[in-house]
Amino acid sequence: MARTGLAGAARVARWADAALGPGRDAATADGKATLSDATAERAAADLGLSAAQVRADWDTARLAGLVEVHGDSARPGWRLRAWNRDDSAVLRGWVALFDAWSLACPEPDGHEPAAVAEVVSAMPQVLSFLQLSAGPVPVEQLLDLLQQRVTELRTERCEVSYEPGTGRPAGSPGPADPVPAADAQLAPLLDWSLRALASVGALTYGTGQATLTPLGSWAVWVKLEQICVAAQSPAGNIEQSAEDMLRGCAQLRPNAARAEYRAWLAARPVGSAVTELIGAARGDDALLRGLAFEALRVVGAPAEPDVRGVLDEPALRPYALLWLAEHDGVDPEDAHEALTREEATWLWVDTAAAVADHGEAPMLVRHLEAAVQPTVPQLLDEVRAVGHPRTVQVLVALAAAHPDPALAKAVRRAAFQVHTGG
Repeated sequence: MARTGLAGAARVARWADAALGPGRDAATADGKATLSDATAERAAADLGLSAAQVRADWDTARLAGLVEVHGDSARPGWRLRAWNRDDSAVLRGWVALFDAWSLACPEPDGHEPAAVAEVVSAMPQVLSFLQLSAGPVPVEQLLDLLQQRVTELRTERCEVSYEPGTGRPAGSPGPADPVPAADAQLAPLLDWSLRALASVGALTYGTGQATLTPLGSWAVWVKLEQICVAAQSPAGNIEQSAEDMLRGCAQLRPNAARAEYRAWLAARPVGSAVTELIGAARGDDALLRGLAFEALRVVGAPAEPDVRGVLDEPALRPYALLWLAEHDGVDPEDAHEALTREEATWLWVDTAAAVADHGEAPMLVRHLEAAVQPTVPQLLDEVRAVGHPRTVQVLVALAAAHPDPALAKAVRRAAFQVHTGG
C-alpha cells in the first residue's frame, strides 16, 4: 500500500536522478526546492504527465525523502536507492510523508498561525481516537474532540478559557462578546487537516465522516509504540545528550544497551540523533566511539549517508567500514576483511585505549588475541607505524598488565621508542 501511494513520487524521483544529476540542468528556480517551469514541463513531457502532477509528485518525493535538494541541484535520497530491495525503506518514506501531513496541503487562508499550530498539535489525539474507533467517525464528533484537546493545550499554557458560545472568561459576568477567532476557525482547520491526511493516504474523508486506512492505522500504532518504548528507558537516559547516554550504557549488557539506544532514538528525529551520535564518536574517548557505532547499528539504513560521510576521517574510518560491511549483509565475524592491515591495526589500538581507560588489566591482555598480526613483535612494529595518538599510553598500560616479564619489557621498549620518536 505504501509502494502504491508513493509510486508517482518514486517515478519523478528516478527521473530527477537521471535528468538532474551532477553536471546536468538545475532542478529548481529559487534554490528552495521549487521546480522551475522549464524543468516541470520537461518532466511532464518525458513522463506523460501534466506539469501540475509532476509538481505534486515532486513535493511528495521531497517529503518522503526520495529526493534531496541542495541549492539548485537534486540527488536521490537513500530511500530511493533502497526502494526495490528494502520494504522498510518504503515504509519509512511513507511515515516521513505521514509526519509531514501538515505540509502536504496548503493551510486555508485567513487563520492565525497560533490556531493552526494548536490544531496540528491536537491531531495526534484525534488520530488515536480514529484508530480506537476502528471504523468511520462523524466529523462532528472529531470536531468536539478537537475542541477539547485545544482547550487542554491552552490550559496547559495557563491561558484564559472561554465559555462555549461566548467571549467571556469562564464564570465571569457580563454580556456575551464574539466567540474568539481561534475557536470559530476550528471547523475549517479540522477540514483542512482531514483533507491533508487523506492526501497522504492516512485516512479516507467524505460524506461527513473520516476513517483511518490500514496504513494510517499502522502508522498511528507505530507512533504509540515509539512513545511506549521511549517511556521504558531502562537506564533513564532518554533526555541526555548522545555522549551522556552512551556513558550511561557503558556498563550495560549488550541487550540492555540496545534497548536503551532504541528508547533514546525513539524520542528524537533520526537525522539529528545520527548527527549527535557521530559527534560523540569524534571525541577523545575511544569507548564512546565504539558505542556510538553500536547505536548507529540500531538506527540502520537511515544512518548510511552519514556513516559514508566520515570515511575520510581516519579516527572513524575503520568503524564506518565495519558498519557499512555489516549493513551490506556481511557476517559480523567476517566484516574485518573490509579493513586494510593498517586500518585494522589502528582499530586495535583504539579499542585497546577504550579497554585501558574503562576496563580491567586482564581484558587488555586478552585484547592481544584480537590483533591481526601473528606475533607480538610484528604487532609492535605495526602499532608504532600506524600513528594512533594513544599508542604510548596503550603500550605502557599493556606492559604494566602483562604477566610475562620478557614480553612486558619489549612492550615498554616499544612505548619508549614511540615516545622519543625512535
